[in-house]
Amino acid sequence: MAADEKNADEREAREIPIEGCEGDENAEAEAVTEAAEEAAAGPAEGEADDIAAEAEAVVAEAERLAKAEAEAAAMKDRYLRLQAEWDNYRKRTAEEAADMKVRAAEKIMEDVLPVLDDFERAIAHAEQNGEEGLLDGVKAISTKVCQVFGKHGLEAIDPAGEPFDALEHQAVATVPDESVPDETVAQVYQKGYRLGKKVLRPAMVTISSGGPKREAEEE
Repeated sequence: MAADEKNADEREAREIPIEGCEGDENAEAEAVTEAAEEAAAGPAEGEADDIAAEAEAVVAEAERLAKAEAEAAAMKDRYLRLQAEWDNYRKRTAEEAADMKVRAAEKIMEDVLPVLDDFERAIAHAEQNGEEGLLDGVKAISTKVCQVFGKHGLEAIDPAGEPFDALEHQAVATVPDESVPDETVAQVYQKGYRLGKKVLRPAMVTISSGGPKREAEEE
């Protein structure tokens, strides 16, 4: 009987629970279970929205960069095309200008050739018949030359008796003359020439001095 009581006491002693052990194990199990459920459920709703927004922003930025790169490539291609077109235009206009210059010179030379022929004929006539009539021939040739160059816009500046003009005349000397207004062209040493409105060469002249001042309306 005493032995049975002793065995019963030992069984009770072995079955006495340790305080806190069973509760801790349950808490850990619940925590593991919750973590597993959260992992299975994925991120919270707010976090998912943030991730989605960031992803959309990254995609939008990538699209913007791609668009900018495409526009830059298109602008570069357009610039290169315009540069090539400008180079071609510049070369073409330079060639056209050179060609026009050659054609203009050819036209002038064609008009001058008959004058050269006249000079040769006048020289040959003077050699065969003496100098008789040579002066008249030279005068005729000079007139023809003036007509040829006048056809191409060349005008002689022969200002004898006209008021002095510093834009078209070059004074090389002064002569006293009280009979004409001051600074009147007295003599033309060398004619000048203008082409259109441009003075190619001013006339070399002498001008009067000592005469009355030229009136403003005459100027």
